[in-house]
Amino acid sequence: MTTSIGTDWSAWQESWDRQQEWYMPDREERFRVMLDMVEAFAGTAPRVLDLACGTGTITARLLDRFPDATSTGIDLDPALLTIARGTFDGDDRVTLVEADLKDPDWTARLPHETYDAVLTATALHWFHTEPLQALYGRIAGLVRHGGVFMNADHMIDDTTPRINAAERTLRHARMARAQQGGALDWAEWWQLAAKDPALAGPTARRFEIYGDHADGDMPSAEWHARVLREQGFGEARPVWCSPSDTLLLALK
Repeated sequence: MTTSIGTDWSAWQESWDRQQEWYMPDREERFRVMLDMVEAFAGTAPRVLDLACGTGTITARLLDRFPDATSTGIDLDPALLTIARGTFDGDDRVTLVEADLKDPDWTARLPHETYDAVLTATALHWFHTEPLQALYGRIAGLVRHGGVFMNADHMIDDTTPRINAAERTLRHARMARAQQGGALDWAEWWQLAAKDPALAGPTARRFEIYGDHADGDMPSAEWHARVLREQGFGEARPVWCSPSDTLLLALK
């Protein structure tokens, strides 16, 4: 890949996918299960909120599988939103909203009051537990009765330290081998973005907002399920997991 892709948004999407898959080799499988569950609860023409949408990874897969779906993507990252806007330009099925999910009034910026499904992946570990609890309460207010919220993310069970250590050692060894083969890590990907004329300005603003990386929490799947029930969901449990990640579904 060259150091400048210009406005080839599909190439940037591909680059983002490869960088993310370096950390999560089972990434596409969890998206498949996520969309299976969307179909199970909302059919093939759902109204979806892509929460902390980034480049629109979930939205792209949603529309590819369900052409009659509609998606609202919401994020604060100006660089990733630039890629999303370039990707979905002219597609009236997609609305993109720039907002901070830590702002109590972010829901007022959405085009719809309720959604069939609210979906997010590899994003909410940027939150500490207290603001995440508040966010879950706001999400509960957006999901229609019978609708779902799904969060695919790192969820660490501190009661299994030896299992956690073994999984981490194996994963990091595989990542090291992949990096020797040319895989980009998080920092290298952002260095590449900063060199592209279309992304240089948004990338600089992005680091002003977030800094170098997340400083959130990674509670267990059990914690997420309990808090989601406390915040207004009727049922919640994992519907898929890998050795390091969980896809948790909450039903309104």
